[in-house]
Amino acid sequence: MDRLIAAKVFVDVAYTRSFTNTAERLEVSRPMVTRYIEAMEDWLQTRLLHRTTRKISLTTTGEACLKQVEIWLEQAEDLSTFARPSDELSGSIRLAVSMSFGFSQLMPAVHEYMQRHPKVSIDIDLQDSVTDLVEQRIDLAIRIASAPDPSLIGKPIAVCESVLVASPDYLAGKPAVRVPSDLVGHDCLGYKNFGRHVWHLSKKEQFESVDIECRLTANEATALLHAALCGAGISLQPTYLVNGYIKAGQLEALLPDWKPNDMKVYALYSSRKHLLPTVRALIDFLEDYFRRNAW
Repeated sequence: MDRLIAAKVFVDVAYTRSFTNTAERLEVSRPMVTRYIEAMEDWLQTRLLHRTTRKISLTTTGEACLKQVEIWLEQAEDLSTFARPSDELSGSIRLAVSMSFGFSQLMPAVHEYMQRHPKVSIDIDLQDSVTDLVEQRIDLAIRIASAPDPSLIGKPIAVCESVLVASPDYLAGKPAVRVPSDLVGHDCLGYKNFGRHVWHLSKKEQFESVDIECRLTANEATALLHAALCGAGISLQPTYLVNGYIKAGQLEALLPDWKPNDMKVYALYSSRKHLLPTVRALIDFLEDYFRRNAW
């Protein structure tokens, strides 16, 4: 029995704590998962898992072995990647990304990556919420945040700047917005969250936080973008989404001297499973792509 596959099965079960979930994730039968675990225990001459009808957990030895097995798998895949030309990468990647970043920036990048690696297939899951990558079988998530989820491994691949925008139709006849406090009283479009709507702005050494009233809120950036285009109010938008509309004159940038907080675009993957060579190559490619193709 292939010890490399058995090791992968063991690592997966160690984190899913379910033979059934591992069987579904790795697309093997449940009896085969059992056989691979038994083979690992035979080879290592020790019991790795406590198994009952309701619960699976690592033994003390299993806990000690897990890290070493993960290191061994990484070394094996590094050797495989080194021996194989990059254009021979193959396999599938399940990728999660927000709708706004997905359609405006990621699709051209993914297209170029797949042209370079014709044996790689990619399934994209458009979602704005952070999900359990292991449970949802996500290999890589692209997320924009000031700080990534500490339970995940995150590599910054780009910087996300933001800008306040509104349509010329909305601004016509409205009070001018010359300083942050002028935003009070305007129709503002808010990103739905659990707290107050506060826009944090800075100008050199000056910092201001403005509490805004939002009659219209949404949990997705493109919805707020199109609300702004319709003349519904002022929206805080990522530049990757609105720069084209500003250049076309469909939106106007407000308070150009005042800068909203920057965030980073992270490539996130779970520390609980091994990083595939195709995923590692995609992360490196995206970092280079966004450096070459600034929005």
